[in-house]
Amino acid sequence: MVIGVPKEIKNNEDRVAVTPAGVNELTKRGHTVYVQASAGGGSGFEDEEYIQAGAAILPTIEEVYGVAEMIIKVKEPIESEYKLIRKGQLLFTYFHFASYEPLTKAMIASGATCLAYETVELPDRSLPLLVPMSEVAGRMSIQEGAKYLEKPMGGRGVLLGGVAGVAPGKVIILGGGIVGTEAAKMAAGLGANVTLLDVNLPRLRYLNDNMPANVTTLYSNEYNIRKLIKDADLIVGAVLIPGAKAPKLITRDMLKEMKPGTVLVDVAVDQGGCIETCSPTTHADPTFVIDGIIHYCVANMPGAVPYTSTLALTNATLPFALQLADKGWKKACQDNAPLGLGLNIVAGKVVYKAVAETFSLPYTPLSEVL
Repeated sequence: MVIGVPKEIKNNEDRVAVTPAGVNELTKRGHTVYVQASAGGGSGFEDEEYIQAGAAILPTIEEVYGVAEMIIKVKEPIESEYKLIRKGQLLFTYFHFASYEPLTKAMIASGATCLAYETVELPDRSLPLLVPMSEVAGRMSIQEGAKYLEKPMGGRGVLLGGVAGVAPGKVIILGGGIVGTEAAKMAAGLGANVTLLDVNLPRLRYLNDNMPANVTTLYSNEYNIRKLIKDADLIVGAVLIPGAKAPKLITRDMLKEMKPGTVLVDVAVDQGGCIETCSPTTHADPTFVIDGIIHYCVANMPGAVPYTSTLALTNATLPFALQLADKGWKKACQDNAPLGLGLNIVAGKVVYKAVAETFSLPYTPLSEVL
């Protein structure tokens, strides 16, 4: 198969979809890999490393899209890329369709096959291609939240861990999945007073047994959230419903109950966000203020640590990419049911139910395209 790895062009996105080691695995199986010039530079991988691994370097993104049967990316295509995508071409990347209707309609119109990292799902309901970036984003949510709590950044001037004789900061984490768990571990490690909320009681029991002593688990409902936010210093939104929009757990009217300078970090923003007042921001301009509350809503948080993120992502995606390259997307998805669940749009048909329902689009069962 001919595989293309374009340079990411989303704002401050320095990750790359495949490392030189990943290219080596693909080329030694007989596949041809074209990498756009300087695609790996932001992650610390130079063109020469890709050449040594067996890739050919192409100077422009147009050439990469033009020659490739399968495009492997990190983030969803942006508007300037839509016209480059061909009918029948396979795109393997994060899409998060439910958060952005224009992208969904553009991919339907393209006739391409869109296989989304975030909806590849194992029998135990885990999301193997979302996990590594969720781990990074969860840890970063505390790192960024702590920074914006500083007074020069507009925050309350709270040190999350406190010091001797001074109480630690209070952190609320909405969601006990991968993002929430990693955020809780980071916040607890800094010494903060952490409350972790979820609606899954077995998950809460597990977290209650395994989290540090300064993490309290609590069942998530509006009453408990409203009670907690009055004293919170940092609130992290970490709710995910695979392939669908996140529910709004923090509403506009709740902001008035918070202390001025409280920081909200909505990690779920690339799925529509679980904080009503959040809208996507960029690393270049990451925050905005509403009612005195700081909102950090960067949709590609792991892009700020591209070396770590690129390695972690390739570790997870490469086994699936090899199957797609070796067998073609249809046979690979027939043989590997979890991979098949990554199919969202095929030849103009929406085959992932949550995406179809979000935008009231016709739904085609996956079995019909496989």
